[in-house]
Amino acid sequence: MRTVVLYGKPDCELCDEMKAVVDEVRRTTPFTLEIVDISGDPSLSAAYGLDIPVLMIDGRKAFKHRVEAAALRRRLA
Repeated sequence: MRTVVLYGKPDCELCDEMKAVVDEVRRTTPFTLEIVDISGDPSLSAAYGLDIPVLMIDGRKAFKHRVEAAALRRRLA
């Protein structure tokens, strides 16, 4: 099963939008999802701070800022 990690932080509109797309795709495509709040970790904030949200698939950066459901489904296929 594929592993998807969403890096973001609270009160981030783009993060909420990306999470909604991920949830939509997850209804029909199985994968493990982990949501990581970067705001509590200085090293993650330094790595992803200006790029959030960042979506990783199996340890590789797949999307940042925005994602469309069709594009995510293709990457997971």
